[in-house]
Amino acid sequence: MSVSDRETLRIDFLKAVGLSDAVRAPLPGDASTRRYERLAPADGPTLMLMDQAPAAESPPCDPSWTPDQRRAAGWNAVARLSAGRIEAFAAVAAHLKRLSLSAPEIPALDAPNGLAVLEDFGDALFARVIEDGADETSLYLAAIEALAVLHEAGNPPEILQGPAGEWPLLTYDETALQGGADLFVEWLPKLDDRVSFDAAAIADWRAAWAPIVTSGAAGASVMAHRDYHAENLIWLPERQGAARVGMIDFQDAVRAHPSWDLHSLLQDARRDVAPALEAEALDHYFALRSDVDRAAFMADYAGLAALNQARIIGIFARLIARDGKPRYRQFLPRMWRHLNANLEQPALAPVARWFDRHVPAEVRA
Repeated sequence: MSVSDRETLRIDFLKAVGLSDAVRAPLPGDASTRRYERLAPADGPTLMLMDQAPAAESPPCDPSWTPDQRRAAGWNAVARLSAGRIEAFAAVAAHLKRLSLSAPEIPALDAPNGLAVLEDFGDALFARVIEDGADETSLYLAAIEALAVLHEAGNPPEILQGPAGEWPLLTYDETALQGGADLFVEWLPKLDDRVSFDAAAIADWRAAWAPIVTSGAAGASVMAHRDYHAENLIWLPERQGAARVGMIDFQDAVRAHPSWDLHSLLQDARRDVAPALEAEALDHYFALRSDVDRAAFMADYAGLAALNQARIIGIFARLIARDGKPRYRQFLPRMWRHLNANLEQPALAPVARWFDRHVPAEVRA
């Protein structure tokens, strides 16, 4: 579909839902194919237009597909991403709201065309309000409280019900976890010619990660936002308790190990979180979930955090080398620091040895 045809769809949609008079202001883009506009109607509060063309990405995963079928279908199926489908966003939002967590209201949507009008949570992203002087610890502990609510809800339903219909909540399984890790060996050599990985190195890579992948898939027991960090959380101080944490960009939610969103938040790719704050936040989490075996949980936390950091380094390498987005280079040193620290854990010794053999120290800086 051409750009002008897509714009015609947006205009027709806004007219149909009574927002043809709204002043439209595009928001800056991110690494996805999704785009947002802030809508300012002639009267009433501002709203958000979410625009995700359904055909812009490879298809999402059919729950019945085998690993081979998923690999043949494309990356969204391998990783169990939603392909930006509006019905996924709507169904996850409905589930979060049933738990009294803050997801945007959706006053209007056109799922077949990938358009939705959302409640506008404003611009108070955690990262921005902290930069402006807000108390960082208070915000992070609130984010932990929201996760504890999500995790205490227990095993989520396999099928989520939303205003655009049903959406399957798939498990972040071995295929998705290993597929994510493999982005590292696929894309880092295309960014940095100091590394190369032959077939034997890649086989050793997968063998080293296998126990972590198995444990992560076996521990998948809660809904994971999957992109839970300070750029995707909005501070809503007028609300109470965990509802003060406004959640966005959760359309790729899966059933996953409960550590996933924790390390996404506390070992962030985009901003530094002090070790003392990470420790305090984890203490708060375990105080709220006193029945959790902390030692076993933290072993999985370190392993899955390291895997996620390898995945993200691969994604950033792809964004820089393939997509011509050099701004992601600024995040690489932080991700290497996180990864190097996690590789010091005894359970990660096989992975650490692989890095020592195949990735020079000067690359991991």
